This record gives sequence, C-alpha cells and structure tokens, in this order.
Amino acid sequence: MNQTMLQSAKQIGAGLATIGLAGVGVGIGVVFGALVNSFARNPSLRQQLFGFTILGFALTEAIGLFALMMAFLILFG
Repeated sequence: MNQTMLQSAKQIGAGLATIGLAGVGVGIGVVFGALVNSFARNPSLRQQLFGFTILGFALTEAIGLFALMMAFLILFG
C-alpha cells in the first residue's frame, strides 16, 4: 500500500514538473515572433537580431531542460 502511494505521488509530481514545458513553448514562439517582427521593421540589422534570437532561444530551451530534468529526478530518484 505504501509503495503504491509513493509511486503515485512520484507520477503526480513529475506531471506537475512538466507544466513548465508549456511555458517554454510559448516563450519560443514569442522569441521567434519578435524576430520576424524585427526583420520586417529593420532588415539591415538581420545578423545582429539573429544572434540575439539564438541567445533567447537557448535560454528559453534551458528552462525546458531544467523542468524535464526535475521531472526525471522525481520519477527515477
């Protein structure tokens, strides 16, 4: 009985930890949407804007990896 409750709590906790992945999807969409908008406004800054966009994408993706790592730690730790 106790082992079953522990396993259930782990699965619920891992599911709650993956909620952060929804925010990552929204964040990536915002980053690339801003890139398209910036290209349309000022095409001459294309190279500099693309560098900032890749940085924003990497930082946003890192948050998703941290959320996924926490879910795996909860499940298998």
